Amino acid sequence: MSILIFLAILLVLVLVHEFGHFFSAKKFGIRVDEFGFGFPPKIYGVKKGETEYSVNALPFGGFVKIFGETPDEASISGPDAARSFVNKPKWQQAIVLFAGIFANLLLGWLLFSIGFMSGLPTSVGSELPGGVLKDVNLVIIAVDPGSPASSAGLKSGDKVMSLSSGTDTLSEVNPDNLKSFVVSHPDETIDMAYERGKSDTILHASVTPKRSAPEADPVIGISMDQVGIEKLPVLPALWQGLRYDWMVTRDTAVGFYNLIAQALAGHGSLSEVTGPVGLVGIVGDVSRFGFVYLLSFTALISVNLAVINLIPFPALDGGRLLFLLIEKIKGSPIKPKVANIANMAGFALLILLMLVVTYHDIAKLVIHK
Repeated sequence: MSILIFLAILLVLVLVHEFGHFFSAKKFGIRVDEFGFGFPPKIYGVKKGETEYSVNALPFGGFVKIFGETPDEASISGPDAARSFVNKPKWQQAIVLFAGIFANLLLGWLLFSIGFMSGLPTSVGSELPGGVLKDVNLVIIAVDPGSPASSAGLKSGDKVMSLSSGTDTLSEVNPDNLKSFVVSHPDETIDMAYERGKSDTILHASVTPKRSAPEADPVIGISMDQVGIEKLPVLPALWQGLRYDWMVTRDTAVGFYNLIAQALAGHGSLSEVTGPVGLVGIVGDVSRFGFVYLLSFTALISVNLAVINLIPFPALDGGRLLFLLIEKIKGSPIKPKVANIANMAGFALLILLMLVVTYHDIAKLVIHK
């Protein structure tokens, strides 16, 4: 099920990206030969006007064939050359290339806004203006590996309902009184009642607090916070969605910059990168918390896709924008053969990187098992 959800998310994100290219190209009178759902081999196609709309066998997104985006003799000087991408003004080419990135950012804004309208988890004390916080619970934010909580099977996202040890019971839980309860029951087995995901079923875990040092307080190894569901009216939700979209875009761009800088300095690590296999697992975890959580996660991936495509690397939109800038500065076009070879080489390197990351994801799963 997680794989199907991930493929559906990927299909939507890539199609939105490609629709940005498609829409802007049409607006500038550039010929669009095909808009494909999925990747070949082709299953079905229908032609409307000059554009063929196809459904393909591999459901990993989609593509747009824009006449002249890969320059050749027909697009440069053929009978329909006036409608070729390569012969349009540089500013129009730049808009067509950037339109896919903009479409993903726009989708992120829309999904974040829907999340704020529907209700997103918010820490007590961090409410947004105009928001109403409901269904407040003590939520486990993180579980330390190897801790008593980890051994008991507790996970981030679990909602703590109560604790009991012997005849002593704590029913009104918050971070402070939970810590006090744990400290007052050193080396005793504590029964923790909790809820997981969308289920209303009360689960139980037995944890025994441990000290990291003789003089240290006993702990069970969790980070926690009081979290409720906050809903915003439409206009505040749209504003906060836009604000959040910008913050995520900025932070993602900084993260990618640091990752690339570390890699160039020889200090990079694949442990900071997640590929398709890793994302399938994350999608499965997120989907258990509900549809709104899945929408917000989709928005995060959409913003990440936009930022990745801005990287000035051949085969990416950012690389094509860099070529346009070079052509503008030098006052003449880059030779089509050179541009096409660079883009093909860039695409091959991206595929190789994806295979390496996928292998690393699978290796991590095997190790964890």
